[in-house]
Amino acid sequence: MVIEQTLPKMLRKIAEKYPEVNAQYSRTKTGEFIPTNYHNMYQNVLDFAGGLMEHGVTRGERIGLISDDRKEWQQADMALLALGCVDTPRGCDATESDLSYILSFAECRIVITENTTQVKKLLNIKDKVPTMQSIIAFDPVDEHEIKRAGEMGITFYQFQDLVKNGHQWRKLHPDVVEQELDKGQWDDLATIIFTSGTTGTPKGVMLTHGNFIAQLDDVDERIFLNPGEKGLCVLPVWHVFQREVEYVIMSQAASMVYSRPIGSILLADMEKMNPHLLPAVPRVFEAIYDGIQRKMRKAGGISLALFKFFVAESILWTTIDVKLRRKTARFGHDHLGLWWPVLVLPWLLLYPPRLLGKLLVFRKIKKLVGKNFRAGIAGGGAYPAYIDKFFWAIGIKVVEGYGLTETAPIISVRPIADPVMHTVGTPIRGVEVRVVDDDGKPVPRGQKGSLQVRGPTVMKGYYKRDDLTAKVIDKDGWFDTGDLARLTVDNEIQLRGRKKDTIVLMGGENIEPIPIEQKLATSQYIQTAIVFGTNEKGEDQRYLTALILPSQEDVETYAKENNVEYQSYEQLVQTKQINKLIEAEIAELISAKNGFKSFEKLNKFDIITKPFEVGVELSAKQEMMRYKIAEQYKAKIAKMYRA
Repeated sequence: MVIEQTLPKMLRKIAEKYPEVNAQYSRTKTGEFIPTNYHNMYQNVLDFAGGLMEHGVTRGERIGLISDDRKEWQQADMALLALGCVDTPRGCDATESDLSYILSFAECRIVITENTTQVKKLLNIKDKVPTMQSIIAFDPVDEHEIKRAGEMGITFYQFQDLVKNGHQWRKLHPDVVEQELDKGQWDDLATIIFTSGTTGTPKGVMLTHGNFIAQLDDVDERIFLNPGEKGLCVLPVWHVFQREVEYVIMSQAASMVYSRPIGSILLADMEKMNPHLLPAVPRVFEAIYDGIQRKMRKAGGISLALFKFFVAESILWTTIDVKLRRKTARFGHDHLGLWWPVLVLPWLLLYPPRLLGKLLVFRKIKKLVGKNFRAGIAGGGAYPAYIDKFFWAIGIKVVEGYGLTETAPIISVRPIADPVMHTVGTPIRGVEVRVVDDDGKPVPRGQKGSLQVRGPTVMKGYYKRDDLTAKVIDKDGWFDTGDLARLTVDNEIQLRGRKKDTIVLMGGENIEPIPIEQKLATSQYIQTAIVFGTNEKGEDQRYLTALILPSQEDVETYAKENNVEYQSYEQLVQTKQINKLIEAEIAELISAKNGFKSFEKLNKFDIITKPFEVGVELSAKQEMMRYKIAEQYKAKIAKMYRA
């Protein structure tokens, strides 16, 4: 594979080689899909770039791109990158507060957005983004908002108008856009992606063209597509996972099919379009799993009984199979020669029922994902083991990948053709990983520690924050992921939870726990709170939980004033009255009126009574050591996610 220097150069190469292959399938309101081939997509990119050049856009400009995933997003972004601009993306769910910080910090002069709702947000924050001069919208916008923009001194354009004007401009200025595209280099900055925060300050991750392209050589071998085959796109494209997914699809001249991560829409689109790949966060696969379970429970009777039997039988067979083939995580000598006599006979006996299960039950279930389905790729959060086992047992392949925004994002991914279970695969080609202890010294294979990464996918740094960059990338180029892991004998990575603060739920939502904890601590009844988003095994979950250390004096005063009877303080905090008190405090503080999003609310909590101590739960700097607290209270955490 010949690697191009920039993303637009990669698109140009594909468009020249496969002009008639469909690049994009855009979903209409009626559910139909309209195709755009690579030739037309590339010409739209050049035309929009021409429209931008006509209006004075220059190399190095940071330009806001506020939109959900759609064909125009990729076309607009490729045009920006072709001109050497730097996109500053965010989705339509971004709040005015998010946008005002991001766009002002990046000093964006032009903002490309989606519709009337987003234009309203931008106009509402004009006083906080003094650099903003122009807005470009993909969809038609209400005339009132266009007039309002004019009154505020903001020039408004429709995307399609700029495409048409750019086409004419290119006729008068032949090859000018192409010449700008040719100037692009591997190390040119492509994007500044601001990590999502609650009330904390987001960090702008600077990623280059090379950061994205360096992954494609190896990833295209592990996650393979043929020209014209389809990948279903369901995630927010401003998230780096979905963005790289689309580059993986594009680099193989395959087709991007834009759908939505809503169960009914997703399954209908899969049936209609028969995609080959479904890259998604774990929650999407959980929704498919839940849908299958509901469908079988509804069927009931003999169908449900057969389903349960064959699933259990197939999981057992698969467990034996991966053991015999050494396709499961290994951390030392597994004495396979001793296991073969024990496991071969059960493997043989269970194989015929497995084939029968495929014929009677699993074949019908697999129709739900379409006749062409090759594999799902789970990323953006830890993939639950029980769902992993279920899909492989019934013959639906789902491989798990791992990465971070700061690594653009792919560090590793299981190959579709040859996955090793209970791991996220080996590092992709060119990327080094190591596991170190608290002193930064490498630990032996199989031992848990902090995972560090080095290679061409690691970010350029945090925008305007050299101090923060220096904290995570050392002088030798090792990036501290903040994740706990251990390496197998074959260098696969097995994740063991997060050492860093950021929580990633199964839906891919990034949450900073510190603002939540600080808000909870404003209650007179709460001394300390620590928020979790993973279970005792370090697996990402659907919702947040918390351990609450109450203020003993205030709680006892409340009990006295409200005639709550108790024999000891430990008994008091378990009473219904005190639990209702803490529950009410949490609901009042972690609410929309205080700026918290719905996925940042706490679904469950448990009360602890032992104050945190330096060297036990606290570091020498009096900072909470989350992974140690998680280990100490793993039983309570497990209960909150089981109950």
